[in-house]
Amino acid sequence: MKDSISRRAFLKKSGALGTLTALDWMLPTYVRSNSLSVVTPVTQLSGDVINLTIARTPFRIDNRIATATAINGTVPGPLLRLHEGQDVTLNVTNHLDETSSIHWHGILLPPEMDGVPGVSFPGIEPGTTFSYRFTIRQYGTYWFHSHSGGQEQAGVYAPMIIDPLEPDPIQYDREYVIMLSDWSFSSVDAMIEKLKKRPGYFNFQKRTVGDFIQDVMQDGWLPALDNYLMWARMRMDPTDLADVTGHAYTYLMNGLTPAANWTGLFHPGERIRLRFIQVGVMTFQDIRIPGLGMTVVQADGQNIQPVEVDEFRIGPAETYDVIVEPKEDHAYTIFAETLDRSGFARGTLAPHPGMTAEIPPQRPRPLRTMADMGMQHINGMDHDNHAPSHTTRNVPKTGIQHDPNMRGEHDGHDQLAYLDTRPVRHGADDHGSGNQSIPDFTQDRLDEPGIGLGNDGRRVLVYTDLKSLKPYPDQREPERELEIHLTGHMERFMWSFDGEKYSDAKESILFRYGERLRWIFVNDTMMEHTMHLHGTWMYLENGAGAYLPRKHTVLVKPAERVSVAITADAPGPWAFHCHLLLHMETGMFRVVEILDAVPGTEP
Repeated sequence: MKDSISRRAFLKKSGALGTLTALDWMLPTYVRSNSLSVVTPVTQLSGDVINLTIARTPFRIDNRIATATAINGTVPGPLLRLHEGQDVTLNVTNHLDETSSIHWHGILLPPEMDGVPGVSFPGIEPGTTFSYRFTIRQYGTYWFHSHSGGQEQAGVYAPMIIDPLEPDPIQYDREYVIMLSDWSFSSVDAMIEKLKKRPGYFNFQKRTVGDFIQDVMQDGWLPALDNYLMWARMRMDPTDLADVTGHAYTYLMNGLTPAANWTGLFHPGERIRLRFIQVGVMTFQDIRIPGLGMTVVQADGQNIQPVEVDEFRIGPAETYDVIVEPKEDHAYTIFAETLDRSGFARGTLAPHPGMTAEIPPQRPRPLRTMADMGMQHINGMDHDNHAPSHTTRNVPKTGIQHDPNMRGEHDGHDQLAYLDTRPVRHGADDHGSGNQSIPDFTQDRLDEPGIGLGNDGRRVLVYTDLKSLKPYPDQREPERELEIHLTGHMERFMWSFDGEKYSDAKESILFRYGERLRWIFVNDTMMEHTMHLHGTWMYLENGAGAYLPRKHTVLVKPAERVSVAITADAPGPWAFHCHLLLHMETGMFRVVEILDAVPGTEP
């Protein structure tokens, strides 16, 4: 195409395509206000040796100046552009008065380069430099962030693009990175303290008397009253959709507020690649571009068979690449609405600087149901009045269901049954004081888009849509099976695995080097979680056969069982945790130890 711009040249020169307006000339460039649509300059770093610094810096949030913790003085930090097969050295200097770190999210590397203090290295002490050295063994869209305290929420995150060795099968004329984050003027520690005192501290969308009257008119007096009393007996709230809401967060797109309106330019008819990276530490968002369909071509940095959608949900630490083809000479809004509908991030795709498009109205916040709690009876038994969310696609469930008596680690190959939608009912194991409740049953929900989605005719991405572009290399059946329960006590705001927080865990989770295993995540809570395993891939068992998608982060819905296959090909200690930062900080963390092949060694 005559007007096409190479992706590298565009990223280097994108600042020349727009004019910054309303500059506060007394402030440094990184805190200048952006009151109109602008194209923000992109700082890109490439090469075999790259220097990064972590330091505090002024940061503008609309009319307020905050102090961010930033990489190379910007939020987000600079884009790293690397290539598959490259040997890279990244020198990270800590200018803070506390220990810091950088974790290369989703990158395959030696454990000592992974960047998790207390697991794989001691951290970067104040005033010192740590050199990360590794060979790039993959391609795709990734990101990096601090793994120290609340620094990730304070701004220590940045994108990374790795160009493939082989010709890229995804054709496009230009590209943009879209980093979604949640900014707060409160610290992570302050948030945790508030939530431990009052679990609904940030929830300003609770049910009212008016809601009760509406439920009575819709469902009848006794069913409505029974529903309210049931939630009260459980000491839970059906409006508890997010621990931290728009009351405390401003939702950013590439470091800019909705009012600042990040803008990317295009020529009508171009194929544009949007690389969405969710770095929000506590936020799930639903992405749509009114008037434009999207073709999803990559998930968590891995190419997939293209899927045409109108909307998709993205959880903390996930990434999705999509292709859009705007053909009209007008602007389009990129709308990232939070799951609880308490706020949104917004940007614009436009053919000319300064153009804007209508911001769609926010949808009403949904309600949790008894199905989300695993308490909806099925197969002819009593059921809750509110049906769970469902997708507009007619895709059969393809998860793996198990004998209800199975608990923990077991062999179990002859007990597996595919294409089975029956729920797994649980026994009396409530995981002790570390877990507030346990569902009556859990089941595969991979074909569901999630709460609040799928009932308006839009094509919504679901996990059963994801199929790798090529068959994955290890087609062995898993040799053994592990089960881990995602647990929590919302009244105490304590999160854990199998009812035990990390500080009380006595042993690591052990894998044998070279083995193929199945790991089942069972969500006993009423909250969504994104599970992240460092060091190696998780193959999402979504019924795609030889084309299972590889993911580094897996979203698990309430009362859901999700199974992943893992090839334990990276010896060493690795972090495994929920990527909701406040959940990880309060105990939803473990160390996975992949043991070298030593005679007599058994996990």
